[in-house]
Amino acid sequence: MALLSVPGAARWNERVDENEVIVGVGPLSAAEVVAVARHGARVRIDDQALEEIGKSRAAIEALAHAETPHYGVSTGFGALATRHIAPELRAQLQRSLVRSHAAGSGPEVETEVVRALALLRLSTLATGRTGVKVDTAQAYAGLLNAGLAPVVHEYGSLGCSGDLAPLSHVALAVMGEGPVRDAEGNLLDAGEALRAHGLTPIVLAEKEGLALINGTDGMLGMLVLALADLDRLVKTADLAAAMSVEGQLGTDRVFADDLQALRPHPGQRSAAANLRAILADSAIVASHRGPECNRVQDAYSLRCSPQVHGAVRDTAAHAATVADRELAAAIDNPVVLPDGRVESNGNFHGAPVGYVLDFLAIAVADLASISERRTDRFLDVARNHGLNAFLADDPGVDSGHMIAQYTQAAIVSELKRLAVPASVDSIPSSAMQEDHVSMGWSAARKLRKAIDGLQRVLAVEILTAARALDLRAPLAPAPATAAVRDALREHVEGPGTDRHLAPEIEHSVRLVADGTYLTVAEAVTGPLS
Repeated sequence: MALLSVPGAARWNERVDENEVIVGVGPLSAAEVVAVARHGARVRIDDQALEEIGKSRAAIEALAHAETPHYGVSTGFGALATRHIAPELRAQLQRSLVRSHAAGSGPEVETEVVRALALLRLSTLATGRTGVKVDTAQAYAGLLNAGLAPVVHEYGSLGCSGDLAPLSHVALAVMGEGPVRDAEGNLLDAGEALRAHGLTPIVLAEKEGLALINGTDGMLGMLVLALADLDRLVKTADLAAAMSVEGQLGTDRVFADDLQALRPHPGQRSAAANLRAILADSAIVASHRGPECNRVQDAYSLRCSPQVHGAVRDTAAHAATVADRELAAAIDNPVVLPDGRVESNGNFHGAPVGYVLDFLAIAVADLASISERRTDRFLDVARNHGLNAFLADDPGVDSGHMIAQYTQAAIVSELKRLAVPASVDSIPSSAMQEDHVSMGWSAARKLRKAIDGLQRVLAVEILTAARALDLRAPLAPAPATAAVRDALREHVEGPGTDRHLAPEIEHSVRLVADGTYLTVAEAVTGPLS
């Protein structure tokens, strides 16, 4: 069963061309977003999209010459929407809109987020519902293909009218203004960088400034990237849990499929199936599986791993449903409808995306919490079933993994704070015109930090569990958990006297983050679900 077992999930798990992604009038898949944002795939706008862009631009130009004011075409914006703008001032209006809204502050946002942001705005432009010129859409494709990432800042978006400030920094760059990073990370002036790649800065016409900055593209891009990470991490959590069950002489009987079928949550059943596959042929588990074994009541952190891990899966599946809908959306205000009408709307409000971003932060915090509890059990002689205190070589002289668990605990505590929802914290803006906002960008930013923390917590559990498996010798671990331990041992020595522990933790973090642990386990078990 796939993690993202929802309508349209095939688009989440599909393999895509990581060299080129075609942007058309229909939605991009999540895999295509990841290919462009994270792996540098090039983009191309297809012919149908170019035709639709041209049609909607013709509708905007007709309205621009009408005597009746039309919002975003011949008026000001937001609380200033009542002012009619003379034709000779409209180009300046669009430039001023982008410049004034490019008001972010704080640290730079990661390149993969900026690329996702720009790609998703291009996808909306390609629907033909925004009224931009063809050259403007092509400018976004050119920016992505040149590997130029506009500098976007941590703070500035309230998720009202979408991610206004982040999108404005991208629009500023295609105008040839502001700073960008090239593919090597060098900081350059946007105008110079565009010229160096044979690109021409765009001159915005009526409606175009609005079309470039009204959207949920930043929060949506971060949601898509987070779901891609969680697809790997929830399986890695199953792997870590299996190693902990094995290393703590727990029972695998509670993971039986007929027990899971009594409570038909799909994620729970997938997690239990993974645990059974990972623990298959374990001599350690077999050593206490007989009739004389009374270990049917392991601690919740071991026994209930499928229930917690499964709930995370089901939460991710719900978030994927929302992301799929948002990927299929054309978000702008006003929009150009297929019959040529230009209508104002509220589709830019980020509530649907903000809610699931917050929901995922709760699930991530709890997944890390149960991992830390499993790790802690290894270190206590009252609960670790015959292992040394703290898995130390000479307890008292050595501290073993005592402080590694402190590191986990510090991260889990931080993740609990990050689980506090941003989406309920609306704050009014724009002279009370934008009086209820989504805070979806903030929800996405804290989720990215939470996912990084989860990776680190799981890495410490695997590091500790691998040490325990070695200490169970001569009993042999399962082939899958042995493969994980052996992958770690290529970088980190086995049990012994205390060593500098931070580098060992970082090696384990890298093996979680790059998927090595999962790859070597699946080479034994086959694909995990």
